[in-house]
Amino acid sequence: MRTRHFAQLVALSALWGASFMFIRMAVPVMGPWVLAAGRVGLAALTLALLMSVLRHAWPWKEWRMLAVMGLLSVAAPFMLYAWAGLYLPAGYSALLNTTAVLFGTLSSAWFKEDTLTARKLLGCLIGFIGVGLIVRLGPVPLDGTTLVAALACVCAAACYGMATPVMKRATARMQPLSIAAGIHVMALVLVLPGAAWQWPEARFTPGTLAAMAVLGIVTSGLAYWAHLRIIRNVTPVAAMSPVFMIPVFGVAWGHLFLGEALSPGIFVGGALVLVASALVTGFNPLRRIFGVTDPAP
Repeated sequence: MRTRHFAQLVALSALWGASFMFIRMAVPVMGPWVLAAGRVGLAALTLALLMSVLRHAWPWKEWRMLAVMGLLSVAAPFMLYAWAGLYLPAGYSALLNTTAVLFGTLSSAWFKEDTLTARKLLGCLIGFIGVGLIVRLGPVPLDGTTLVAALACVCAAACYGMATPVMKRATARMQPLSIAAGIHVMALVLVLPGAAWQWPEARFTPGTLAAMAVLGIVTSGLAYWAHLRIIRNVTPVAAMSPVFMIPVFGVAWGHLFLGEALSPGIFVGGALVLVASALVTGFNPLRRIFGVTDPAP
């Protein structure tokens, strides 16, 4: 992995780390279906405008692949995380989101888009340990609702993991911007019926509308386009490495903007997360600085 690709993945982690905070802000007021539809709709509008400005063609001949990716990478996880946000703290969702790398590693090997190596499995294990130290799990009551919400997060992460190798294949047939726009339009079709049903109960405030705007325009529309551009140049597992760094930024944003206290675990855990990301992605900064070569996987 090139340095610029790794830096771009870190930037995406910073954006997606803030998304769980915005979900927690908006979903109790808007409701999960309306929030998901608003987020997807704003992303689709942003990407459609970019398609028009850059004169990209819509890839409707690939509508079946776009529908599958729209379901797995946008509609299902957006809705599941929004619903879970009603019952789980943002830290829980961010922590459970890291399981996407495990699902992605297995599905990429199944689709023969990547190889399953001891180094990558070790990276996954170290990453899980790191995020466990970063996110201090509080005394949330272990009842049926909590378990179902946690399962919803794991299912959302599984959707992300299964979608990544499919998106990798799609980049060989379509432009990243066309894919990003197409999957959000398809996802909007899927979530609109639920949003229409829940619309009478939804409420809107300036703060929640701003949160939805950031989620839709930045963390969904622009970020998905950037992520697909990276996927073209790295392996599917490497492209999923931001999920390990998301909790690092989630805690950092909470400290900066919400005044949440920092614990020693964030420093130790943050170091482990960086090591895990390097193992999973194959990024080795020493190679460029000192000419050190990577050992055989």
